[in-house]
Amino acid sequence: MIHLLNAALRARKQLKFGDTDAYRLIDGAGDALPGIYLETFADRWLLSTQAPNIAPPLRTWLNESGKTVYWKKLDQHEKESPQHLCGPKQDEPFLIRENGLRFQVSFQSGYSQGIFLDQRDNRRRVREWTKPGHTILNTFAYTGAFSVTAAAAGATTTLDLSQPYLDWTRDNMRLNEIDPEQHHFIKGDTFRWLKHFAKQERRFHGIILDPPSFSRDDKGRVFRAESDYGTLVELAAACLHPGAWLLCSTNHRGITPRSFLQTIRAALPRHADLDALPMPPDFNGHPYLKCICWHPAGDGAKYRE
Repeated sequence: MIHLLNAALRARKQLKFGDTDAYRLIDGAGDALPGIYLETFADRWLLSTQAPNIAPPLRTWLNESGKTVYWKKLDQHEKESPQHLCGPKQDEPFLIRENGLRFQVSFQSGYSQGIFLDQRDNRRRVREWTKPGHTILNTFAYTGAFSVTAAAAGATTTLDLSQPYLDWTRDNMRLNEIDPEQHHFIKGDTFRWLKHFAKQERRFHGIILDPPSFSRDDKGRVFRAESDYGTLVELAAACLHPGAWLLCSTNHRGITPRSFLQTIRAALPRHADLDALPMPPDFNGHPYLKCICWHPAGDGAKYRE
């Protein structure tokens, strides 16, 4: 096992991360280490495992690294904060860099630490697509990482059910010398607000759809990605300026890339140009994250009807 762990770290050193210090070091089967995932957040390590225990060689290797290491058990039922494993403790939120922007991360924030590293390249794309004067809507925004990248160029509307996450987004903007008062924040349900925007004829130059696989809104309405994503896309498409872009993403492992493409295509006008966007190169294992973009040429495999 040790030689595989070291080989994975050497492979990541060959990748060019630029002004980024948060990325995946070990990606399970992609590094011949199934069920083992290791990420670095500004030189603090987060280990995620599917097994309830850590193999002794792995535990020894982590202890000898001298790094701050936290351990998260990948449990779909008991989603708990990572626990301290070895090295100096990190009891307070801290900052990471991604493509020159700063974001707050916390190992005490629950099952997720404040940013999803597998969306790093998509955030870069959004920053490139957003031009001065553009308006961008970030739905299911979580801590607003997409909002921050878009706000570096345009005006953003951040939409999420959680007030603490909206406040976290404001903090992330301030970290990057972006005045949150120049942007919009909405606490509410994405479905209801998309209908409201359409009725009010409010249009955006770009919309990000990255919902959880399952969620329940404040009125008890359930969203399931496998059955409701198409409706979400239809509602979002009605809120776009002509020539605008729509970024659709899901990490639902029960949705195949082909079925996701078919869902997006069925919800959009015929002859839509769709780009399948790849995951970052440090995620070399199972391509669980499906990303489809409507319009920009991007760097993915293009689909046309």
